[in-house]
Amino acid sequence: MNLFDVYSLFDVTPVKASGCTIWDDKGQEYLDLYGGHAVISVGHSHPRYVQAIKDQLDRIGFYSNSVRNPLQEELAARLGVISGYEDYSLFLDNSGAESNENALKLASFHTGKDRVIAFRKSFHGRTSGAVAVTDNPNIVSPFNAVHKVTFCDLNDAEGVEKALRGGDVAGVIIEAIQGCGGINIPRPGFLAELRALCDKYGACLIMDEVQCGYGRSGKFFAHQWDGVLADIVTLGKGIANGLPCGGILIAPKFKASKGLLGTTFGGNYLAMAAALAVLDIIEYEKLVDNALEVGEYLKASVPESPLIKEVRGRGLMIGIEFNVPVAPIRSQLLYDKHIFTGVAGKNMIRLLAPLVLTKAQADTFIQAFKEVLK
Repeated sequence: MNLFDVYSLFDVTPVKASGCTIWDDKGQEYLDLYGGHAVISVGHSHPRYVQAIKDQLDRIGFYSNSVRNPLQEELAARLGVISGYEDYSLFLDNSGAESNENALKLASFHTGKDRVIAFRKSFHGRTSGAVAVTDNPNIVSPFNAVHKVTFCDLNDAEGVEKALRGGDVAGVIIEAIQGCGGINIPRPGFLAELRALCDKYGACLIMDEVQCGYGRSGKFFAHQWDGVLADIVTLGKGIANGLPCGGILIAPKFKASKGLLGTTFGGNYLAMAAALAVLDIIEYEKLVDNALEVGEYLKASVPESPLIKEVRGRGLMIGIEFNVPVAPIRSQLLYDKHIFTGVAGKNMIRLLAPLVLTKAQADTFIQAFKEVLK
């Protein structure tokens, strides 16, 4: 049997990692400025994280959600405090896509409505509902496409209100910073306008913080830069630093009932040990502050070049938009300079470094980047 060939692979085989450093099977060292799609939040193989998982595995690794798991309760309490959503409830699942799926389902249950408003250039996942609200026809199958979704332009409050007037919209889902769509930050005040419109028309406001959340933007959640509260906040990626984990924060107005949502693996012991260790490290090492300080330093250090159209982002979520395709630049950074980066579309280098990135490591990238641009 062969693997189903759906991934474009770089010819690199990582075998060891620490912090923002990766080593391949040939002993070559790399600087990781992509964190496996923003998953590595507190750094690769952080000793506190590794020890927490080992200790938990020595006790119990898994049981289903048919028994009490105090680790889930501890995570909910701590996550409420650090995020500022103390009066909300937490439902745990396994990934960002599943979180968005559950958020859409819950909004529909709550409102009794069946249409969703999403935004152009959005990415919310690849499961049925999540991919339906993703603005990429290439990954939406005919089966997915039957969901009732209206796409609006980012920052177009009038367009959103027009779409809401039908009275059948269960929720508005938006990335607080669009990731795959090109590190697009909603204009100041737009999220507050969405909040007011959702209240006016009885729709739920869903903030997708899967990629931009968990401290990456320099606040715990990126939408908190605009001072708004969501009805549902979706989590994934950095929540457990590489172990599959996700979740949704749910406003008090939503009423739980047995069987309303469910999952086999969500909130398992290992994932909870990992997620609690991540919060320990974020708080102890002040990584939200570090993400803002080092990210802004890195962004300001990007050299001017006629090839570069714009540099944008917040904290350690940075996009460098070019006037030319970036595939050759990314390849040169990887194979010649041994630096992992990402892309968004054909013309953007996307940086999603672990939140432990130092200014010295940022300088290493900037020097290599300047050499590649020459």
